[in-house]
Amino acid sequence: MSHVAQSTEFSRRSFLKLSAVSAASLSVLSLSASLTGCSNDPASNGFLVLRSDDILCLSAILPVLYSGAVAAEQMNSNLHSTLRAIDNSLASFSPEMRKLTVQLFDVLNNPLTRGPLTGVWGAWSQASSADVQQFLKRWENSRFDLLKMGHNALLQLAMLAHYGQPSSWQHCGYPGPPVLQ
Repeated sequence: MSHVAQSTEFSRRSFLKLSAVSAASLSVLSLSASLTGCSNDPASNGFLVLRSDDILCLSAILPVLYSGAVAAEQMNSNLHSTLRAIDNSLASFSPEMRKLTVQLFDVLNNPLTRGPLTGVWGAWSQASSADVQQFLKRWENSRFDLLKMGHNALLQLAMLAHYGQPSSWQHCGYPGPPVLQ
């Protein structure tokens, strides 16, 4: 058998294994989320999509992502406006994209999946910055594409919400959109 044939077979086999593991993982996670009622929780008071647990999760993750980009004294006000921006973005997503994002939060918030998948064994409100940094690195560098995609989704949500706000533009030297006359 030639080297190319072995390489193709390996890639195909690896892909099939990854697909099987991903499908099984999503099935277990979806089942556990539905059994615990995560997906059925209503949006938090004053929010369109984000639930209370999602807000606690993001409140632990966002300050770590924004470290160095947001001054410590502005972090609380930035966090509040960013949560609103994320919620508005989620509300404007297609139903399928919104569903996938809510499933991601279900995985992050469910105690049965949070510990083994993130390394954060307690509540998000009790997680240290080091715990959150370790979780983000774990997912970013995971050998599982599903976790890498989760990391990318969180990062894109957070960055889109933060840099979409005029208050963040000065820090990065962006003068704002041109004025149309």
